[in-house]
Amino acid sequence: MRSGGVLGGHTSYEEYFATIFGIVGICVLLAVLAFLVPRLSRHSERGTQRTLGVGSRAGGNAPGILGRILSKPFRSSSKAVGRSGSAGRRARGRMPC
Repeated sequence: MRSGGVLGGHTSYEEYFATIFGIVGICVLLAVLAFLVPRLSRHSERGTQRTLGVGSRAGGNAPGILGRILSKPFRSSSKAVGRSGSAGRRARGRMPC
């Protein structure tokens, strides 16, 4: 019987790729939303960053270096979400019209 989670047992590469593609999809969606409606994109960007922050804080509760290792994917995902949203708004601001 297979137990789930990274620390609890075997995890297939499909689960890792699904997580990565999910984060990439959110970043692309936020960039497009920020380009089309910059003011409305801030709310969804902050909500996504808040959700990722909860995961980062939960991972950071582990002791020592393990806490930093477990919270790092959430921190880098949160940075990526912020960058994609700001890039969409910046591109919108540079349009000639």
